[in-house]
Amino acid sequence: MKDLYLLNPEITFLNHGSFGACPKPVFEEYQRWQRKLEQQPVEFMARDIYDYLKEARDSLGKFVGCSGDDLVYVTNPTTAVNTIIRSLDFGPGDEILTTDQEYGALIRTWNQYADKRGFKLVEHVTQFPMTTHEDFVNKFWSDVNEKTKVIFISQITSATGVILPAEEICRRAKAEGIMTIIDGAHVPAHIPLNISEMDPDVYVGACHKWLSAPKGSSFMYVKNSLQEDVNPLIISWGSEVDPSPSPFIYENQYQGTWDPSAFLTVPSAIQFQIDNDWESVKKRCRNLTQETRDRVYDIIKTEPICPNNDEWLGQMSSIIINLE
Repeated sequence: MKDLYLLNPEITFLNHGSFGACPKPVFEEYQRWQRKLEQQPVEFMARDIYDYLKEARDSLGKFVGCSGDDLVYVTNPTTAVNTIIRSLDFGPGDEILTTDQEYGALIRTWNQYADKRGFKLVEHVTQFPMTTHEDFVNKFWSDVNEKTKVIFISQITSATGVILPAEEICRRAKAEGIMTIIDGAHVPAHIPLNISEMDPDVYVGACHKWLSAPKGSSFMYVKNSLQEDVNPLIISWGSEVDPSPSPFIYENQYQGTWDPSAFLTVPSAIQFQIDNDWESVKKRCRNLTQETRDRVYDIIKTEPICPNNDEWLGQMSSIIINLE
């Protein structure tokens, strides 16, 4: 399997979660799109791009369990979350509930907007060791109150690599009229994902990590009823040139000249995993992660942060090291 990637064969590459790695066939498809663009740039970018993007959106939508008309491609999840925060109307007296396990760049984003608008970012303090998803949700919910307008939480945390019960959190939040924004950067092709069943208000995910698509390919899903409230970070031509029927699509998918090749290669990345029985690959990687975790804990004798099972762990795991 490693021979299918462009990775340096002399390196044991363990950090697939940060930026991913692109397989040779997928990278070749990426370059094919770039060559196609350069052969007739005006035809490609002014006319054909909209059909190409729709095909790529539909392919990704099928993969993550939602309509392709309810998502747009973005270069990274950070861009998506910035778009959402800037679009929504939070102010003094409002609270945004998150955890102390979130991606640092996004916490920094929330804090900057909180300073400008006057809302409060509340970080739930995670108690270790974590035991069950039910226990986590109950403890997390102790920080919910009448001021809570939004819950922002990762489905898989970047710092500790644990799987959080996003679906149950979305269910409870919906019952109480609280908006949910799920950071699923590490989820696509890592653990099963069906956005329609989870039913978040917003879901952002990366395709360049575990799906092994080219760098700069991510997506932003927004529930249909909220799409009219989402404005792009960069205002471009919109409906004046884009034939897409939805303002959410035509305002957000084309924000000035860029190379869309990474987006258009995502269907190839999906097909690569289908062709290579990726469910078996993921299972083997997950088992290796859990076995290695147990062996390391046997050596260093510290307490695990969570149970060593599929409820909590996928292909990433963090281990507490006692430095005393």
